[in-house]
Amino acid sequence: MSESSVHPVVSIRQLSKSFAGVQALDNCQFDLQRGEVHALMGENGAGKSTLMKVLAGVYQKDTGEILLDGHPVDIRSPRAAQSHGIGIIHQELTLMNHLSAAQNIFIGREPRGRLGVFLNEKALNEQARRIFETMHLQLDPRVRVGTLSVAKQQMVEIAKALSFDSRVLIMDEPTAALNNAEVSDLFRIIRQLKARGVAIVYISHKMDELQQIADRVTVMRDGRYIGTVPMATTPVDRIISMMVGRELVDAANHAPDTSRNELALEVHHLNRGTTIRDVSFSLRKGEILGFAGLMGAGRTEVARAVFGADRVDSGEIRVHGKVVAIRSPEDAVANRVGYLSEDRKHFGLATGLSVETNIVLSSMKRFLKLGGFVDAKATRSTAQGFIGQLQIKTPSVEQQVRLLSGGNQQKIVIAKWLLRDCDILFFDEPTRGIDVGAKSEIYKLLNALAAQGKAIVMISSELPEILRMSHRIMVMCEGRITGELPGSGATQEMIMQLATQRDAAKAA
Repeated sequence: MSESSVHPVVSIRQLSKSFAGVQALDNCQFDLQRGEVHALMGENGAGKSTLMKVLAGVYQKDTGEILLDGHPVDIRSPRAAQSHGIGIIHQELTLMNHLSAAQNIFIGREPRGRLGVFLNEKALNEQARRIFETMHLQLDPRVRVGTLSVAKQQMVEIAKALSFDSRVLIMDEPTAALNNAEVSDLFRIIRQLKARGVAIVYISHKMDELQQIADRVTVMRDGRYIGTVPMATTPVDRIISMMVGRELVDAANHAPDTSRNELALEVHHLNRGTTIRDVSFSLRKGEILGFAGLMGAGRTEVARAVFGADRVDSGEIRVHGKVVAIRSPEDAVANRVGYLSEDRKHFGLATGLSVETNIVLSSMKRFLKLGGFVDAKATRSTAQGFIGQLQIKTPSVEQQVRLLSGGNQQKIVIAKWLLRDCDILFFDEPTRGIDVGAKSEIYKLLNALAAQGKAIVMISSELPEILRMSHRIMVMCEGRITGELPGSGATQEMIMQLATQRDAAKAA
């Protein structure tokens, strides 16, 4: 028996990785056998993609060991990984839309003519065609990638990885944008690769898919290895428990009952392509409605659609019982609807400007005097008022926002929308990237706003946060709402069951 058949094709031991002092991976381990599909699971931020990017040479490990066929290797770049037969297909495809499928597959490695100068287009297309044949894929190598569906583009990515003679293929959320027929095609190709001895790492949140395709599943949580179990004989409940842990979580929000409060927002049968599918929900004054779900579930897309940032295909929105047409953020603001983006630095703040300017910028019209001059005294007084009210820590109103902490930046975005006197506020990942102390302050602020009668939708990937803050919880999967839970009595396991119920999403 050869040495390579004794050892796993990949072994990762005690691997750690940090970014700017934040521990992303902590003593992780992972084994991958030839000809297996090994699922890698965990909540958002568990470290799955980071671990695989280390294996693929995108990141370099701090400590630990990677072994191929039992031999230690040092993978310092994606090219080095490719030389070892390791290919990765990222969740965000990396193809060049203006080039053909064949050109994308062999970019930088194109066959040349006799003089080594001119591209041998015929040989290029023939090599790509042979790879497509091994995949049993009917695709013209000459077709421009930009004209292909996402599913076909993904097949080109797989072909590109195979062109390096990959024996390890990493797939990060490969079905996120695929329909059922396209998923079936992908699974057919995965089974073919498996039969040829290719080892596949499959990162996904979708339990029904993993039950069809995976041999084993490794679970990560908070950057740590939790365990590896066989997929066929392990109950889904156990895998979910491994993902969320058994730790005590914050209690649900024990605010006064809001079930009889006046309706502030009603959304009926909202649709937008495949990202929002027949979504309906209501929101009452004084209520914090949590939106939970895994990456790609459609939560942010719903918020952006209601806010008018993205056009919808169909659906009805009512604000305080009145049907409204929200076709742009300006329409939303006119109806006193505000949206705090998950990416506050790009969509919520002008980080190079002062605290004062950021707070008043979206309400500048009210500070204009005759002749179009800005009432500087009024803007200064208003900004100082919000700094005091929200306890924003800043040396002065003139401080550039980029120099403040994440928590204080978030408070400035909140101040901006409070100044607009919005009745309905969407908070998208309100505590992302801020420390524990700042999180507590944001929680207090959200509760205070709800107590004032503001209607709040809170989108969060942190289940303890959802459970702590929400009066009700809507759970999404693949663009649909798969369930509603009361804030009191809900558990992480209950949320995860609904968040991974793809079949329920299709039937909804």
